Amino acid sequence: MSEKPIFIQHANELITVKGGSETPLTKEAMNELHIIRDGALWLENGEIQAVGTTGELVEMYAGRMSEATVMDARGKIVMPGLVDPHTHLVYAGSRENEFNMRLNGATYMDIMNNGGGIHATTSRTRLASHEELFTESMRRLDSFLKHGVTTVEAKSGYGLDWETEKKQLEVAKRLNDEHVMDVVRTFMGAHAVPGEYKEHPDEFVRIIIEEMIPVVASASLAEFNDVFCERGVFTPEQSRLILEAGKKYGLIPKIHADEIEPYKGAELAAEVGAISADHLLRASDEGIKRMAEEGVIGVLLPGTAFFLMADSARGRKMIDEGVAIALSTDCNPGSSPTTALPFIMNLACMKMGMTPAEAIVATTINAAHAINRAGEIGSLEVGKKADVVVMNVPNYMQLQYHYGMNHTDTVIKSGKIVVESGQLC
Repeated sequence: MSEKPIFIQHANELITVKGGSETPLTKEAMNELHIIRDGALWLENGEIQAVGTTGELVEMYAGRMSEATVMDARGKIVMPGLVDPHTHLVYAGSRENEFNMRLNGATYMDIMNNGGGIHATTSRTRLASHEELFTESMRRLDSFLKHGVTTVEAKSGYGLDWETEKKQLEVAKRLNDEHVMDVVRTFMGAHAVPGEYKEHPDEFVRIIIEEMIPVVASASLAEFNDVFCERGVFTPEQSRLILEAGKKYGLIPKIHADEIEPYKGAELAAEVGAISADHLLRASDEGIKRMAEEGVIGVLLPGTAFFLMADSARGRKMIDEGVAIALSTDCNPGSSPTTALPFIMNLACMKMGMTPAEAIVATTINAAHAINRAGEIGSLEVGKKADVVVMNVPNYMQLQYHYGMNHTDTVIKSGKIVVESGQLC
């Protein structure tokens, strides 16, 4: 039996973000939200059936109002469900001890090179059972949902051996099947070089290419293939080999690029045709130019820079140069332990010079493009999934003005109310 239709009426601002489903929004278009005042939506069979003013939809559905659940959004904004295109959702344990180490002067790479960082989480994730990983990750998904996020990407990468990488991807698949949210999977066996291959990193690269990627593809465990291209992790040459190998098996390339130092990761993303290059704190001017030319989406993670007490990526420059920008929490236990995507939007404005409108585009339609889902989600248009968030603010500017607060009132996922008055249903 299908869910009852939902009629949302009298939205102070209905933020449709229409017009960007075919190609990501860039430059001036990132400020065009296509807002309808006194807006309304008719949601039915898990899809958006009509978008317009309250008057228009009341007339259109006059004979069916008694069938619907009617929601009054007076004094509130209604917008597409938020999309987080870069998370490390499935992992075990936490690393609060490293936070204290950084406060006392240790760098991210100092900690990683001394057995902490990714390696610490890898050890715990290898030991965790499927059920333990599922339970921990389910709690994180619930928290995302309460912040208005309806779709997330989830990477492996805390295994660095086949059994654990497979376990992470299988947990992510189960989360997609059993949680109301959509979970899009990325294989990231190239997240770090495990200790047992520290002296022979090329052998680990060979294992990823010849042994892991073919099975990931044949078992449909992931849609994307990611690599951490960074000095002391994977070189641009190794990263290219891994990404090109994934392409041969139908895995779409993504890349962790230029996070710690300039390393030509952005340039590599353009060369291999990556769907996105992520982090980009130290991306070169040439790399930014090449990304714009090749249509590589820049997924920026200002929460990571904030938590690591580092300078943020040059979001303003990237937008002005024509790069389509998306935003993400980078939810992970070491450098960004948060599920609060609205706070990431705040940081994008305060630390990277983005406008409030650009921050919304970057967490809706452009974020959907970064995970190859813009035809289904990311805007309020007829035929798309009924993924909708009602925020308890009178206009979109207040989302960024009241920073560090969760304004999520109601979340609708695939036409079903899943959060009401800020609480899970």
